[in-house]
Amino acid sequence: MVLARIFCGCWNSTRARPCHCRRSAAGRTESPPRDSAEFACRDTRFGPIKSSVTAEWCCPALKLITFDPFRTLGLASVRYIKPEHAAAHVSELSDADWLLFPAYWQLHGLHYVLQRPIFPSPASYHLGHDKIEMTRALELACPQHLPATEVLPSDSTSVSRILDTWTFPFVGKQVRSSRGEGVFLIENRPQLQAFAAQNDVLYIQKLLPIVRDLRVVVVGRKVIAAYWREGEGFLNNVARGGRVRHDLPVPEAAVELVHDLALRLGIDYAGFDVAWVDGDPYVLEFNRLFGNQGMPDLPQRIASAMNDYLLGETPSSPAGPEPNPSPITASA
Repeated sequence: MVLARIFCGCWNSTRARPCHCRRSAAGRTESPPRDSAEFACRDTRFGPIKSSVTAEWCCPALKLITFDPFRTLGLASVRYIKPEHAAAHVSELSDADWLLFPAYWQLHGLHYVLQRPIFPSPASYHLGHDKIEMTRALELACPQHLPATEVLPSDSTSVSRILDTWTFPFVGKQVRSSRGEGVFLIENRPQLQAFAAQNDVLYIQKLLPIVRDLRVVVVGRKVIAAYWREGEGFLNNVARGGRVRHDLPVPEAAVELVHDLALRLGIDYAGFDVAWVDGDPYVLEFNRLFGNQGMPDLPQRIASAMNDYLLGETPSSPAGPEPNPSPITASA
């Protein structure tokens, strides 16, 4: 069958400009299946137009700008702009299809002023900014899968309250920390008082009876990896000396919980830490800037999933929270 290599003027939903999908010999604009390895633009005014005529697809030349070149090493044709130089490139930023890995201080300007699609999503930034924001969201989304947690101002009244209502040992966390840093095992009153003296907020959490935990990695709308981490002592983070266990099965209920939670909250790039206690998963926290050394091919998996997601997602409507007022429950 002869194909007409005619460029047509499809409508890009972010602004009126031609893109380069092709018309078939029948003169119809066509789109490949959404699960196809190839991706073509589609006329979003009317939805995809299907035809029985075979067509040849081309990939749209998306304009991608990154502010963190190391996080986008696996993506092709990405332009790097230093975060501190962004104000000198407003025209290019305004014309970009995706802005990748901005610094947190850039987020509001890029999202609210330039109104460009951002990856990771604004929800990934806002809810993952610190453990307080994260915990408040988890309390609403999946309270039965959150370890007992309390957030209090760091003063003598709060210390007295903790001594009256909590039983040693428990975990104290700094509200902005990752990679196992800023996490402390508090076993007695002097340790609690020392923790309070060094922090403006008392974030304490129940110590769960576990010897290992799960890292579940989400990129786009999919879980791309899940594995056990096991430490010698209190912490299981690989960055703190923990080792990865691939010889143990990963509970499907834990993976499903993270997948549903990420979709519900609109989180499209994060590493979730999950404890497994008596057949139930508990979300300890999630990190937007997670390590990728847990599996030999994890960097390649992340790059592949990012590429599929950025090309396959409509740029004007990146993943957002899925409305659902009911708490999320993991299936047994």
